[in-house]
Amino acid sequence: MAGWWRVLPRAAQRYPWPTNVLLYTGLYSAGDALQQRLRGGPADWRQTRCVATVAVTFHANFNYVWLRLLERALPGRAPGAVLAKVLCDQALGGPIALSAFYVGMNIAQGKDDIFLDLKQKFWNTYKTGLMYWPFVQLTNFSLVPVHWRTAYTGLCGFLWATFLCFSQQSGDGTLKSVFTFLRKKEASTVERPPEK
Repeated sequence: MAGWWRVLPRAAQRYPWPTNVLLYTGLYSAGDALQQRLRGGPADWRQTRCVATVAVTFHANFNYVWLRLLERALPGRAPGAVLAKVLCDQALGGPIALSAFYVGMNIAQGKDDIFLDLKQKFWNTYKTGLMYWPFVQLTNFSLVPVHWRTAYTGLCGFLWATFLCFSQQSGDGTLKSVFTFLRKKEASTVERPPEK
């Protein structure tokens, strides 16, 4: 157990695709579990399995290929290359990944209208993402080695997945809906008399 942290870097260099995909999927799924915990209900492992399925079948693989493609098309860490990668990521990669999440989750959950969440929440969620992802990717493209970029995106995606899964379950794709929910939850906790 103590040596896993020594094995992980070697695995990422020797087997970058599966290592990054598995790390990304685990972190993304943990984001869903966290949002369930924050909402205060019982754990919904079916929901977490749906998130893991979407992450492993699309998101993690897409990010792995996408980040490598960006590095090939715009190599290096020069400011111009980094900014071009961030712009491409936000203009192309972000909308594709976001659309795949909403549609993929609706398919995995067996919903009749698989495009409903996409139609209702895409723009709000995309605008919210623009407050987070450009800064994440700026760091990613300028500081993180290529073989760790998907895992780093997954690490930062943990927070994003927490927000995204909340939005898919009960939000509208805005931070305001999250803060409103948390405020109401806090107020109900304060108003509840202590148990005896």
